[in-house]
Amino acid sequence: MLVNAKAGSPNMAPLAADSLHCPQVVAWPYDRLLTIYAGGRVGDSKAIVHRGEITKLARECQIYGDRVTVKYGFAGRVLLGPKGSPGQVTLPINIKVADADRKVLANDKASVSTIVPSDNPVGYFSMVKEITFPISMGSRPEDYKVFVAFERTQPGAG
Repeated sequence: MLVNAKAGSPNMAPLAADSLHCPQVVAWPYDRLLTIYAGGRVGDSKAIVHRGEITKLARECQIYGDRVTVKYGFAGRVLLGPKGSPGQVTLPINIKVADADRKVLANDKASVSTIVPSDNPVGYFSMVKEITFPISMGSRPEDYKVFVAFERTQPGAG
């Protein structure tokens, strides 16, 4: 593997990597939750429209010499609050890849959607995506992290 990596051949076949050698996919506690409030009443539990939660994360990866492709997935749910109503809910997601020094190497954006039915105040979502990024000579794929977070620029986000 090291010989191929040093040769830098662009036509190199991918090497499968077990999950121990893949970058971690993480959502910090604050980033895995997003609460939307009605009427600018951020922090008021009686004004909650809905709350998104990322509850599961998974990944697998392929190593291509000086690049890593991570196929990652996340799943979660949307819970209606006192000011919410059944129907479609769409929440924006940000994805970033960072090295050990927290330097961002790649970005991506996505939106997750779910239907919250009228007979149940919970809707579920899941998504699988891929992201590719370079790795530095002397580093290991597990030295990098893929961060998944809700975007907080939505009106009423808290």
